[in-house]
Amino acid sequence: MENQWLNKWNSRYSKKSYAYGTEPNLYLKKKLDQLNTGTILFPAEGEGRNTVYAAQLGWDVSAFDISEAGKQKATQLAEQKEVSIDYKIGELEVLDYKPEQFDAIALIYAHFPPNIRSNYHRLLHTYLKKGGTIIFEAFSKDHLKFRNKNPHVGGPMDLDSLFSLEELTSDFQDYEILELKKTTIELNEGDGHVGTGSVIRFLGRKR
Repeated sequence: MENQWLNKWNSRYSKKSYAYGTEPNLYLKKKLDQLNTGTILFPAEGEGRNTVYAAQLGWDVSAFDISEAGKQKATQLAEQKEVSIDYKIGELEVLDYKPEQFDAIALIYAHFPPNIRSNYHRLLHTYLKKGGTIIFEAFSKDHLKFRNKNPHVGGPMDLDSLFSLEELTSDFQDYEILELKKTTIELNEGDGHVGTGSVIRFLGRKR
C-alpha cells in the first residue's frame, strides 16, 4: 500500500487524543448487542474503540490495520479496559487469516483504497463462516456534499472512496440482506466525525 496512505493514518493516530473517540460506533454497538458472541474480525480498526467494546462483551476479537500508531492506541485502550485483542499490522492478503475463521466481520468506516477495496471485500467473505454476519457502516457517495459544507464530519474527499448500494450488493452477493439502506445521521465520534453525514448501513448473513 502506498506510503502516502500509511503516513496519513500514522499521523492521525499519533496524537494523544483518540481521533474517533473511545466509545464504539452506535450502529455496531446496536448490532453486536443482538448477536451471540463468537469470533469477530475488525478490518481497518484504527485506534481500537470497536474491538475493545466487542471484547468487553465476550467476543474473541481479531483486528488489523496498516498503522502501527493505531495499534499502539488500541493496545493502550484494551489495557485500560482490561480486555485482550489480537491486533495485526499489515495488508490483508499477507495476514494469514483462515477460511471460515470468523462468526462476524465488522466493517466500520473501512474505506480501503478504491483499487483494492472489492478484492478485500471478497477475501474477507472467505474468512466468514457460513451463517456468519457482516456489520457495515461507511460513508455513501452522497456524503461529499456534507463534507464540503462541514469538514469536521470527516470521511474521504474523493467520490471513488465512498460507497453506493450497488457496489455493496455486488461485492457481497452471497448474503441474506437483513438491512441495507442509505441514511443521513448525526455523528459525534471524537474530533474526526462530528456533524451530519450520509452513510450506508448493511447487515448481512452469509449463505
